[in-house]
Parts: sequence; C-alpha cells; structure tokens
Amino acid sequence: MAALDTVLTIDELMARARRRVPKMFFDYADSGSYTETTYRDNESDFQKIKLRQKVAVNLEGRSLASTMLGKAITMPVAIAPAATGGMQVADGEIKAARAAEKYGIPFTLSTMSVCSIEDIAENTTAPFWFQLYVMRDRGFIERLIERAKAAKCSALVLTMDLQILGQRHKDIHNGLSTPPKFNAKSVWQMVQHPQWCIEMLGTKRHTFRNIVGHVEGGHDLSSLSVWTASQFDPTLSWKDVAWVKERFGGPVIVKGVLDPEDARAAVEHGADAIVVSNHGGRQLDGAPSTIRVLPEIIDAVGSQTEVYLDSGIRSGQDVLKALALGAKGTFIGRAMLYGLGAGGEAGVTRALDIIAKELDTTMALCGERDILNVGPHNIYSNDIPKRNSPLGTQG
Repeated sequence: MAALDTVLTIDELMARARRRVPKMFFDYADSGSYTETTYRDNESDFQKIKLRQKVAVNLEGRSLASTMLGKAITMPVAIAPAATGGMQVADGEIKAARAAEKYGIPFTLSTMSVCSIEDIAENTTAPFWFQLYVMRDRGFIERLIERAKAAKCSALVLTMDLQILGQRHKDIHNGLSTPPKFNAKSVWQMVQHPQWCIEMLGTKRHTFRNIVGHVEGGHDLSSLSVWTASQFDPTLSWKDVAWVKERFGGPVIVKGVLDPEDARAAVEHGADAIVVSNHGGRQLDGAPSTIRVLPEIIDAVGSQTEVYLDSGIRSGQDVLKALALGAKGTFIGRAMLYGLGAGGEAGVTRALDIIAKELDTTMALCGERDILNVGPHNIYSNDIPKRNSPLGTQG
C-alpha cells in the first residue's frame, strides 16, 4: 500500500477505502436513506458559505486548542459514534480510539459498535464517550450505562433520532449483516479483498459486542438480529434524558437535534450539550442539512449550553465554517470510517492530520491566530444557507 502521507484529502481516503473494504461495509459508510438528498446536502451546503480573507495580519503562534465539555482538546473535532467501524478494518473502533487519544480529541463509541466498551477501555488510557440508544429493554440499558461507568466513560451521547430506522437502500440490496452472511454475494465481495479477510481472521471481534452475551435471548445471531430490530424504542421522550442522567451521574450530550424547539426542550430536560445532527442523512431524507439549521439553534440555546455539529464535515474548512456559525465543536463520522478503511489507525490519524492542516491554513488566511476567536466576522453572512419556511419564503 502506498504511503498515507501522499493522501491529501478526505475524498482520497474515501477512494482508498473503497478499494480495500468489501462493498457492503463501504456502502454502509457511504450512503444515506431513500434518495440521499439530505446526505448530499450535508456536504454541498457547506460549499455555499464563503470565507472572508484577511491580509497583513500577524499569523505567528497559531493555536487550534479548544475545549469540549470543559476538557482541553487539541482541535475542536471529536470522533462521532459510527456503527461497524470494526467491519471497515479488523478491530476498527480500537484503532480509531487509539488515534483519537494520541491526537488529544474525544472518541465516541457507538452502542452498535463491533468492539465493546470493555475492548476500548482495555486498549486505551484516556476516558472516552459512549453513545447510547434507548431501547425497550430498560434493564439492558441500565446494565449498558453501568458498563460505561465501569469503563470510566466521561460522557454519554444520547441519540434521539433513531426511534424508527430510516431505510437505506444500499444496505438492503447488499444484504448487510454483522458478521456478514455467507452467501454467493457476500463471499464474492470478500474474496475480492484478501487482505481484509486475512486481518478479520486474526481477530475475535466480528459482531455487536456491546449486545452479544448481554441480552436475554441473544445467544445466536438470528435471535440477536430480531432483538435488535425490535428494540429501538418508539416511545422515547424528553423525560428519558433525566432518566439516563440519573443513572449515569455524569454529562449527557443529546444528539439528533435539528429544530430550535427540540433544542430548547433538550436543555430544559437537562442536556449538558447538544449535537445538531441528522444522523448523516441516514434517517429523515429531505430534512435540512445541519449547517443550514445551525444558526437558528445557536440563537435558541447557544447562550445556555454547548452546541456541536456533525453530518457533512469533510475538511478543516467545514470545521471553521461550523465554528463561525456558533458551534463549539464538531464531530466526524464518515471521515473516520474512510480513514479506517484506508489504513486502520494510521488512516484515522491521516484523516485528522488533513482536517487539522486545512483548519489551521484556513484560519490563518482568514486572519486569525486562535481558533477561539473564529466567529461570524470570518464569513460572508449573505452566503449562509437559510431554511425555507413552510410558505416558501426565506427565513
């Protein structure tokens, strides 16, 4: 494999991952629901925002250092929770967590990860965040929270936008499963990637290890599949934020907010921070991009809590634009998965290097030396995407 230091963009990492990862797992990372309109808008709406260049400014001593939830970090970027990281490459979540720890940024483990909470705790030293889905089996959720506490997770990321699973056509066409079912289609995909197969044979981690062995009736893959599909709780409500906080005893970040009313409700019910997110365009197709709704959510709750943004971050410029519009930090999910597929831990590190360099260069050319000083003055306000009102006027 050619050296990763020749890879200059997240798109190049994506292309490399496409060549190295079986189609069903690459497509899982690189897809949205239904027509994928929201998935595409998450990226394209960033391009509509233009940066204000400044010159003749002292640019020595630049700093990307910031904080999220009061923790010092090297740049305002966190690893987002992303399922099946461990199917992009063997032990993927462990490798991503190690890269994040060495970089000095937060790592968030998904409930639906291949590597378990305990796997991450045993292979890293820095506290990490754990993303929680609320399921019908509250006993299982209580045990999951206790496991997160035992692993010294420093925050929970409570995902609110997956009560009902959005349909992702690529996953259905590919017959996606973790581990993959052995049929003609999946075997053909895997044999085209012998290095991936060799690495997978060298690990015991092939399924959802946060769930396997921890739920009643989940002893074989068929019953586990049925359990998982039926467990996302359609009765989830704002009162569950307090329920989770009481049991965890630490900070709870509410993820999946796209509406100012929901943002206010999250804060009123105890959220310590919120993530403006549309699940990477994988849930409600036709929902607005996150960067489009960020300003109105900042207006609603930005003075009361930390607001983060995910969905669509593919560059350091995207990070700066989100910060200019008021976000305290950003999350990367797909960029991390592309890095894993392209080169494991080194690939994730390369993704972070790309974003950090772009962020630093863009910040400098905008006339700033400190990322904490980035704000609306760094962009042209008339280029900020605005959400159409129900009557079709710009609001």
